[in-house]
Amino acid sequence: MKKVRVAIFASGRGSNAKKIHQYSINQEASYEVALVVSNRKEAGILNYAREEGIPYYRVSRKTLADTDMLLTELQEYRIDLIVLAGFLLLIPPYIIDAYPKKVINIHPALLPKYGGKGMYGIHIHEAVMSAGEKTSGITIHFADEAYDEGQVIFQAQKMIDHCESAQEIAEEILQLEHHFYSKIIEGISKRLS
Repeated sequence: MKKVRVAIFASGRGSNAKKIHQYSINQEASYEVALVVSNRKEAGILNYAREEGIPYYRVSRKTLADTDMLLTELQEYRIDLIVLAGFLLLIPPYIIDAYPKKVINIHPALLPKYGGKGMYGIHIHEAVMSAGEKTSGITIHFADEAYDEGQVIFQAQKMIDHCESAQEIAEEILQLEHHFYSKIIEGISKRLS
């Protein structure tokens, strides 16, 4: 069985990206991480990619929006599936069109609440805390041309009423992300292989 070739897009330290990669090498996974893409030269995920020997590609906001250089790179690496793991830039239509229902994202809240432009990282958890929510969770969805509006693939939630800060909520939700994201990617990869 051919392994699905995954490109992980990440803008930060890449804790989800690391878990996704580790799952691919520690399990009999249906996917392999073939490329890491980041828009930040100081992103921790790029150090991880170098250490693990994973090819990586840096893309600027301008290059992402105005050219098909990234699409050429994805095709060169024979990418089958794009996984967004904390990638803060909007994916342009030419990528969505080239990979229909093959670009997935994880959002650290239960969409449709707490999604959209500006809703990332600690900002989401601060909004959840300010609203007095008793539960929060994750949403894994297909990406489209708008932030956090694509078709939902999977959601998981947990009680957060014991949390006393947005940071505590973030830590609780990150556990859900690490537990489920690789498994959902595996399921999608099995259908694609």
